[in-house]
Amino acid sequence: MPKKGMEPMRRSALVEATIHEIGARGSLDVTVSQIAKRAGMSSALAHHYFGSKDQMFTAAMRHILSIFGAEVRGALAMSKTPRDRIEAIIRASFSPRQFQPETVSAWLNFYVQAQTSPDAQRLLHIYQHRMRSNLRHAVRAAGGDGPELARGLSAMIDGLYLRQALAKSPLAGEEAVAVLMGYLDRTLQEGRT
Repeated sequence: MPKKGMEPMRRSALVEATIHEIGARGSLDVTVSQIAKRAGMSSALAHHYFGSKDQMFTAAMRHILSIFGAEVRGALAMSKTPRDRIEAIIRASFSPRQFQPETVSAWLNFYVQAQTSPDAQRLLHIYQHRMRSNLRHAVRAAGGDGPELARGLSAMIDGLYLRQALAKSPLAGEEAVAVLMGYLDRTLQEGRT
């Protein structure tokens, strides 16, 4: 008979193991057996909790996105100006938890998974919509072209993640933030002249 309360702990262990296995392999070419082994349980138990490898991948991204969302909400709550709001979103995108190698690999593989998985595609759409909406609102309040600058910032965030995954010498999160803040400040300044 299973112990009460074990399911959430096991699900959490499998989600973390999924993120680490994707990071270790750098692709979605990961087996349920490898994930289960890293989590310290059987493949059968992993299948019992998630049903399929795709569902494990999607659960891992839900986990990453929930942490990201909490970081964004916390940073936005402390923001005092529209520029602070933009910086809060950017900083959350490159926080130590979000910009660690395993998470960067999971993000890139999530984009690949979204090409064939309706669940992943829906989750990606929700993330992209919220990101653009938050950026547009903050950029407009800062006096910039909301849709245009928000699109540029989003593209740069994605681009820096791609570079991070492919780089031989990784970029620090603070360096990535500096790149985006420089772009933001130059663009806002150009809009005022």
